[in-house]
Amino acid sequence: MEGRVRTAVAVALSLAISTRAFRHRSLDLSGAIAGFLVMAIHIAAGYRFGALLLVFFFTSSKLTKMGEEKKRKIDEDFKQGGQRNWIQVLSNSGLATILVVVFVTVIGGQDTCLDTKRSKLFTGLIGGIIGHYACCNGDTWSSEIGLLSNAQPRLITTFKTVRKGTNGAVSIEGLIAAAAAGFVIGLTSVITGSLAAADCSTDAVWKQLLLIPIATIAGLGGSLIDSLLGATLQFSGYCTVRKKVVSNRTPTVIKISGMSLLDNNAVNVVSVLLTTILTSAACLYIF
Repeated sequence: MEGRVRTAVAVALSLAISTRAFRHRSLDLSGAIAGFLVMAIHIAAGYRFGALLLVFFFTSSKLTKMGEEKKRKIDEDFKQGGQRNWIQVLSNSGLATILVVVFVTVIGGQDTCLDTKRSKLFTGLIGGIIGHYACCNGDTWSSEIGLLSNAQPRLITTFKTVRKGTNGAVSIEGLIAAAAAGFVIGLTSVITGSLAAADCSTDAVWKQLLLIPIATIAGLGGSLIDSLLGATLQFSGYCTVRKKVVSNRTPTVIKISGMSLLDNNAVNVVSVLLTTILTSAACLYIF
């Protein structure tokens, strides 16, 4: 009965949120369809998963819409409202969705405390999902706040000052934002996870608080991994015609850094994958 109610809630809530996001231009049509499916799966699988996804989506969407006029002058891919398509949606939620499906299929969907003495698989899966969204949230917060910062960013590989919008550029404000974004994900997991902690020991319940610093580190670390990949494997150049930093080589573009091996979506996927694995391993070791 509980599962049916949660599924009904998942479908209704996901439809409402994805429709609203489409109307407010946070998602295009393909993004709204993909977002609906991803949200429905997350919420139906468990409220902890739904909360992690929604916290990432709402906070990131809000930050993306801040300072749009300033970002329009810097971001080559600027879209009104920060509109995302299905590729961007799945780049930031595809792996987590797979882990959520594995969680429901193999474990049965019963949420509880992270504890390797009870289940290493559960602990590894939940740890990975937390790391996934800490990385996604950290990267988005870092990028959006970095663009609005008055400070000149530095390339992570050389520490030389570069133009805003350069792949792999970091700033103090952006790094603090990444850590804060991870903190929010960790706190969300602890709060929602505590709702399923009735059958956990007192020690195990208190130990869940460690998810907050773990997610904070994952948010910062994931952002740094993303920046390192962006600075080395993703091309950045300054277009003398558009007066912007761009990611494609043309005769009017002066190279700043990186090789043309990965695009932004691929960088996101790789950084999320690495952060997911590392956070999962950390949770298996700590819990």
